[in-house]
Amino acid sequence: MHVAGRLDVHTVPDVRAALHAAVDRGTGDLVVHVDEIVVADATGLGVFVGAHRRAQRTGRRLVLRDVPPPALRLLRVTRLHRVLLLDEATGPAAATDAERQVLRRARAEAILRPRESAQNRRDSTSSMPRKAS
Repeated sequence: MHVAGRLDVHTVPDVRAALHAAVDRGTGDLVVHVDEIVVADATGLGVFVGAHRRAQRTGRRLVLRDVPPPALRLLRVTRLHRVLLLDEATGPAAATDAERQVLRRARAEAILRPRESAQNRRDSTSSMPRKAS
């Protein structure tokens, strides 16, 4: 199944109906290609959570494939990436496990590395201003 376009309060009812129909009539994993979605509000995320729950009740899994970076950021910020099954290792821009690990390390080092500031460059290690003599 392929879902594309803007997901907001106006478009979600049609998407919800299509997802529920697909869950009810099939078997196995329901793979939803979402490479062209734009999540505009919480109802856009909610439609996938609802379809995920419906799929679980029928013994199936909802798999979101080719999640675009802005939508992936929203899923991570809301921690829904822990609930929904994301197939991130698809598409031409997919990174290997080794590449992902290198990127994670680089991000962690950038976060942990102290930023160079004027105070860090001073000869003195004290953060107190020098006394005028």
